[in-house]
Amino acid sequence: MDKVESLVKEILAIIGENPDREGLQDTPKRVAKMYKELFRGYSADKPNITTFRNGTDGLTYNQMVLDEGDFYSHCEHHMVPFFGRYYFAYIPDKIILGLSKVARIVDFHSAKLQIQERLVKDIVEDLEKACKPKGIALVIKAQHLCKTMRGAKKKGYMTTSELRGDFLNNRDTRQEFFNLISNSL
Repeated sequence: MDKVESLVKEILAIIGENPDREGLQDTPKRVAKMYKELFRGYSADKPNITTFRNGTDGLTYNQMVLDEGDFYSHCEHHMVPFFGRYYFAYIPDKIILGLSKVARIVDFHSAKLQIQERLVKDIVEDLEKACKPKGIALVIKAQHLCKTMRGAKKKGYMTTSELRGDFLNNRDTRQEFFNLISNSL
């Protein structure tokens, strides 16, 4: 992290700041510490995805399971944040996911430089591999600061989706999913 601190100090000087002034003296150290936290997806092991056999407790569940939450990531083109909500659903077959693991996988993949299109694919691939569901869906709606605070300087959201299995092939299942999340989008 000493290298990051040195580079941040250099950047401060390049943009016209005095990196030795009182308010900025510890900024390089804080930025290095922040980068370690924000980009933890590069150094962390992928979270373990806890699963349970469907039906072992006398109940076999075969309906849609829906989870939603917030996420924060960074655009790989400008290194500025993009953030928003995710809406994840799956239809279990023989395996049920540990629900907190969805958020952990979203967090893991978000903690890297990303594009939103790759982010949805990476998350779905990991969760689909873990539980082999009848269907799986993920919608991410995000605000990109590379669009709102620079460049176009326009507010707006980007929405991406990845639908597989029953969510892709069954119109009624797909419609049910979108109806459930429509008030949140």
